[in-house]
Amino acid sequence: MKAVGVYLYELLRSPQAQFTIPIYQRPYSWKTDHCKQLWEDILGAGRNADAPAHFIGPIVYIEEKPNQASQMSEYLAIDGQQRLTTVMLILEALARKIGNNDVEGLSAEKIRNYYPTNPFEKGDDKYKMLLKDMDKDSLKAVVDHREESVRQSLHIGDNFAWFSSMINGLDDDGVRVLCRGLNNLTIVDISLRRPDDDPQRIFESMNSTGYDLSQADLIRNYVLMGLDRDGQNQLYGDHWRPMEDDFGQKGYDDHFDKFMRHYLTMKSGSIPDEREIYKEFKKHAKSTGANMYELVADMHEFAGYYCAVVLDKEQDETLAKAFHDLSELGTAVPAYPLLLYLYHDYRHGSLTGTALAETVRLLESFVFRRAVCGLPSNSHNKVFLAALNKYRKDSRAEAVRNHLLEQKDTYNFPSDEDFERKFTTNRYRKDKYWLYRLENDDRKEAITRTDYKGRPYTIEHIMPRKLTDEWRDSLGEHHEHIHEQLLYTPGNTTLTGYNAKYSNKPFAFKRDTDGGFKESPLKLNSGLGGIDVWDEDAIKDRAARLAKMAVGVWKYPKPPVPP
Repeated sequence: MKAVGVYLYELLRSPQAQFTIPIYQRPYSWKTDHCKQLWEDILGAGRNADAPAHFIGPIVYIEEKPNQASQMSEYLAIDGQQRLTTVMLILEALARKIGNNDVEGLSAEKIRNYYPTNPFEKGDDKYKMLLKDMDKDSLKAVVDHREESVRQSLHIGDNFAWFSSMINGLDDDGVRVLCRGLNNLTIVDISLRRPDDDPQRIFESMNSTGYDLSQADLIRNYVLMGLDRDGQNQLYGDHWRPMEDDFGQKGYDDHFDKFMRHYLTMKSGSIPDEREIYKEFKKHAKSTGANMYELVADMHEFAGYYCAVVLDKEQDETLAKAFHDLSELGTAVPAYPLLLYLYHDYRHGSLTGTALAETVRLLESFVFRRAVCGLPSNSHNKVFLAALNKYRKDSRAEAVRNHLLEQKDTYNFPSDEDFERKFTTNRYRKDKYWLYRLENDDRKEAITRTDYKGRPYTIEHIMPRKLTDEWRDSLGEHHEHIHEQLLYTPGNTTLTGYNAKYSNKPFAFKRDTDGGFKESPLKLNSGLGGIDVWDEDAIKDRAARLAKMAVGVWKYPKPPVPP
């Protein structure tokens, strides 16, 4: 390994050199906050005459042998992609700003010939940086001024537009400050040579010092970095890239770490710490005895299941609705390892789709009933993991039901009586979840988030949050107590497309106006058109009616089935 401190410009100016991003690296993923920080650092370095250099971190790469035909030197960047790419975006935006003017020794021609390109090369050899997948095409489009391809990448288009806006807003002095700041950026240039240096060990040690790498980044590098080029390309093409595509760019960033935690929980029977997923994955990889290709193929299969269960990618309509409702509930996440295992059996034919859908609804009822009854959710991990282990032993969906019904005390499955009683006074704040579930139950044509005219359905508190004199008169002398106790309860809560129109208007207006409760097509609003006064009794009567509906939607399961 060779490490030396240099100015960033020195590294980028290397002739016939190209930084490429190996397939095991994450995509370009910097967001605006990261760009703002680098921007402020650069401007600070340009303003500070007493500090001739500003350190922005190491750039680590594997130096490959030069191409014999072109003599191009390939540098496989294993750390520094985000900073290098972002600086390239800044330089191109700066070149467009200054044109042929000479500013602090820079002009558009000098910038483009020294930094983003190798001007005497053709094809991909022309570019000083080659990213991967859609990032590659988008960065090339920025350099080549092909705007139509810039936004193929999730972040390159947005970040280039942001830097362009910031640079175009600078006056002449500001541009000079920016140029001086770029001149003052320094790095540690760390070049590795095979076989003497171990890139994986260096990568891990760098991450331990606080560099912002996700658990997914570490896992991907662990899986691919130890293979030769052919092995990397095959594994990436057959499984890792399709797995990324299943998630989608944003879904991969937001969900892959979560998926891996559920996957490892399902495989091992224990729940890894969120900060230890990579460590637990390495243990799992060593314990299975499978080769890396087999291991990633299995991950790929279950990633598809996760996308179906969690990311609304299920094709079967009944299952898709059940998964969607469970996801909307939000607090059923601990059930996902169990659902991955069940879904695997469904896809392999040992569990029917009906049994799977009934189990999903069972889990939804268990979680929602407990939430309404004020029972703690921190026990769900333990309960669902035990249910998984019981199902694993006999592969019957009834094992899950039996296990949930066996729970006692604070772990219990609330009865119809307890649930109905608690529902009437419940202030469970996921209003849209339970309102839509009640409204759409047994509907062949489910309502969506907008009405037939495209107006969005929103939460309506019939007795409004701010009482007017008319409302005080309607509620009577105890209006303050009634308002405090019943405002956010189910009896006073519904859906409407006329929220702005209703505002704090009296109940009679909300009932009789054009499109009011008398004309509402919603099941939730049935009966409101025949009520004369909206008072404490009316709110409690409606709450009791909705509670009886709720018992039929979030069902209590049949008694346990003997093994």
